[in-house]
Amino acid sequence: MIETQELRDRLTGIFEESGWLGELFERAGSLAPHHPYYIGAGCLVQTVWNELTGRPPLYGISDIDIVYFDSTDLSYEAENKVVERGKRLFAKLPFPVDIKNQARVHLWYPERFGVGLTPYVSLEAAIDSWPTTATSLGVRKEADGIWRIYAPFGLEDLFRLIVRPNKTLVTESTYYAKAEKWRSRWPELTVLPWRT
Repeated sequence: MIETQELRDRLTGIFEESGWLGELFERAGSLAPHHPYYIGAGCLVQTVWNELTGRPPLYGISDIDIVYFDSTDLSYEAENKVVERGKRLFAKLPFPVDIKNQARVHLWYPERFGVGLTPYVSLEAAIDSWPTTATSLGVRKEADGIWRIYAPFGLEDLFRLIVRPNKTLVTESTYYAKAEKWRSRWPELTVLPWRT
């Protein structure tokens, strides 16, 4: 079994070799003085899967998720200011950027997904609930160049190409829909059944 630090070094090595991700982390750093943030899940996980399966670096990536946590103002208008700033900041990147204040997810999630949600108490608590163990991942690069990685289920499933449900919030049907979409792009993935 590979030690956690070795996997972390492997993860950041992949990110450092990616030109567009380097620019993303550099630009995202300018959000940090106002809000702790993470670049999350999809684009990071898919970059790793592409590296492990020999695919082009941008293959299968459709957007970039950036999450932050600000419980002092839960208004749509406050979040939208950050979103609009992000549109300008990330305009030259190859994918659209989706920025969300995780402190206000409970306000819209039930209507959109039909599942009740207790307000998150932190940015990390939000990542704890993301739909799979491999995609429960947030990463940022601090101003001093140190990588901050939050992976509550570790990085083994990610590097072993395993899709395993994190049943904290996701429904069975949503889990399978996501898993099958990913497996259609990366057939090497092992999708574990909901009931394991």
